Amino acid sequence: MKRKFRIIVMLSLASLTSPNISSGQQPSPYRLTLREAVQQALEHNVNVLVAYTQVEEGEGTSRRLKSLALFPHVQGQIYSSLQRLSIDEFGLTGLATVALPEVTGPYSNYDVHFAAEQNIIDLHSYREWKASQRAVEAGKLDYEGEVDLVILAAADLYLKGQSTAARIDAAQSRVTDSSTLFKLAKDKHDAGTATGVDVLRAQVQLANDKQALLVAQNQYKQSLLALARYLGMNPGAPLELADPLRYRPLPELQPESLVPAALLARPDYLALASQRQAVVDQQRANRARYYPKFSIFGGYGELGRNFGGFNSVGIIQGQIDFTLFERDVSGEAQEIASRLKRVDYQIADLRRGIEEDVREALLNIQSAAEQVAVAKEGQDLAQRELELAQDRFQSGTTNNVEVITAQDQLARAQENYILAVSSHTDATFGLAAALADVKSIGQ
Repeated sequence: MKRKFRIIVMLSLASLTSPNISSGQQPSPYRLTLREAVQQALEHNVNVLVAYTQVEEGEGTSRRLKSLALFPHVQGQIYSSLQRLSIDEFGLTGLATVALPEVTGPYSNYDVHFAAEQNIIDLHSYREWKASQRAVEAGKLDYEGEVDLVILAAADLYLKGQSTAARIDAAQSRVTDSSTLFKLAKDKHDAGTATGVDVLRAQVQLANDKQALLVAQNQYKQSLLALARYLGMNPGAPLELADPLRYRPLPELQPESLVPAALLARPDYLALASQRQAVVDQQRANRARYYPKFSIFGGYGELGRNFGGFNSVGIIQGQIDFTLFERDVSGEAQEIASRLKRVDYQIADLRRGIEEDVREALLNIQSAAEQVAVAKEGQDLAQRELELAQDRFQSGTTNNVEVITAQDQLARAQENYILAVSSHTDATFGLAAALADVKSIGQ
C-alpha cells in the first residue's frame, strides 16, 4: 500500500510539473514530405547503414592486398640474450683434442637490426590486388542497389499513408452527406412526408459511414507508425503526411529508347559487369603464378657481446622465385573459368530482365492511367447520381432507398479512384526502379 501511495504521489507531481500535461497542449505534428521521407531513410535506415559497412570492409581488403603487392615491408628487432650451454649435450666433449668444461657460460649477446623487403616484380599479387579493386567497385554498386531498394520501400510506405489519408477524406465526405440526409429524413418525418423506415435507414447509413471513417483513421495511424519505424524515427512522434495522393500523368514513353539507358544506369547490371572483370583479373593472377617473382631484401644492425662492443652488420640480396610445378593451379583455373561462365549467364539473364522490367512498368503506367480516367468518370457519375437521388427524395418523389444505394455506389467509385491513382503512382515508382532513377522520387 505504501508503494502504491508513493507511485500515485510521483505521478501527481509529474502531472503538476509537466508543462504539456498541465496545459493540455499536444506538440504539433511534423508535416513530412515524400522528399524528406526519402532523405530520412537514406540517413537512418539500418539496411543502408549495414550495406555501407560492407563497402568499407571491401575497401580495407583492397588496401591490404595493395600493401602486400606494392609497398615495402620494414621490420625492426632488438633483443638481448643470456645463455649457459651444456657442451656435453651438444656432443662436443668427445670430439675436442683438449679437455672442455661440461658447461660453458653464462655469456650475453645483444642485437639491434632493421630489415626491409620490397617486391619488384610480382604479377600474381598485383593481379590479386586489381581483382580486389573490381570487387570494391561491385560492392559500391551493390550498395547503390540497396539504396534504391530503401528509397522504393520508403516511397511505398509513404504511398500507403497517402492512400489511407485519401480514404479518410472520402469517408469524411460520406459522413457529412449521411448526416445531411439523416437530418433531411428526420425533418420530412416530422413533417409527415417520410416514414420512420426512411429515418432508420438514414441512421443506419450514417452509422456505417462513421465506422468506415474510424477504420480509415486507424489504418492511417498504423501506416504512419510503419513509416516512422522504417525511417529510423521514434514511432511515437506526432507525424502527418504533407503530400496528398494526387494523379500526375506522364508523357508517352517507348521502351526502345529506355532500355539502353537502363543498361548503362542499373547498379545491379553494372555490379555484375564489375564482378566479371574481377573474375578476369583472377584468371590473370592464376596464370601469373608461373611467372618469376623478383624481390630485394636488405638488413642492417649492430651486434655485440656488450653495449660497448657493437659491430655493424648488414646484408642486401636480390631473390628470384619461380614455380616449376604446382598442381593446384589447374584446379584453380577451372574454378575461375566456371565462375566466369556463371557471371556471363547472369549478365545475359539480367539484360533480358531489365528490358522486361521497363516494358512491364510502361504497361502498368498505361493501364493505371486508363483506370484513373475510368474511375474518375465513374466517381463523377456516382456523385451526380447521389445528387439526383437526394433531389428526388427531398421532393417526395421516392423514398431514400435510392439515396442509400447511390451513397454505396459513390463509396465504391471513390475507392476505385483511390486504387487507380495509387496503382499509377506505384507504377511510376516501378519505372524509376527499372531505369535506376529512383533518387528522383520526391524531387
